[in-house]
Amino acid sequence: MKMLKSFGFFVGLPVVLIAWWWVATRDGGSFYIPDPDQLVTAFRDVWLGEGLARDAVPSIVRLLVGLAISIVLGVGLGLAIGSIDWVRWSLSPLLEFLRAIPSTIMIPVLLLLIGINDAMKVTIIVLGCLWPILLNTIKGVASIDEVQGDTGRVYGLAGVDRLRYLVLPAASPQIFAGIRQSLAVGLVLMVVSEMFAATEGIGYAIINFQNRIDIPEMWSGIVLLGLLGVALSVLFQIVQGRVLGWYEGLKESAND
Repeated sequence: MKMLKSFGFFVGLPVVLIAWWWVATRDGGSFYIPDPDQLVTAFRDVWLGEGLARDAVPSIVRLLVGLAISIVLGVGLGLAIGSIDWVRWSLSPLLEFLRAIPSTIMIPVLLLLIGINDAMKVTIIVLGCLWPILLNTIKGVASIDEVQGDTGRVYGLAGVDRLRYLVLPAASPQIFAGIRQSLAVGLVLMVVSEMFAATEGIGYAIINFQNRIDIPEMWSGIVLLGLLGVALSVLFQIVQGRVLGWYEGLKESAND
């Protein structure tokens, strides 16, 4: 029953919004806002045709590669930094300083250093997605309960076993919180990186449609980005539910 109710809310609001949109645009509306029929036609023609292989697939691949690199670097560095108190205290000001620098401001620098290629776009995604994961991992490792730590030492947990059975499970809720934040950041940076001196990608296509005054096609690219965001969120929740099932069970038990 609870799952059915959640599904109803998940589907119901988009249906209401689409119905309101159709009513608002059925008498012509604005030139800059297409009606649902125009948008569906444009979406089918662009993103279920040549645009899929030419623009959508390369963008998605760059996004996934950037997120994967960010997760590996963020979790690895976060475990190393968070496990040693003096390292964490020493690097804290530097990490906060670097996090405050907008990733998009590095695009001109990377264009000069790397050039106009996929490596530049992936690097931009990594620079933005790394910080939520890294800082949340550090926080998760540093906030491990002292009783848990003492219990692990009593049972002789050390080295890889301590990392596997104590540190990672205890820090995993914070790690997943950082990954969730990085999904939205990565999607934004994927688009922004493709709007500068690019020749393909979803961001490039949206700007190109805007310049050509192809309004329905431009909106279809925006809708595609929204659908990608929803797909990433659903996939993330499935993975999180499998990995952190024990944690959700503990929270439900505590609430009961």
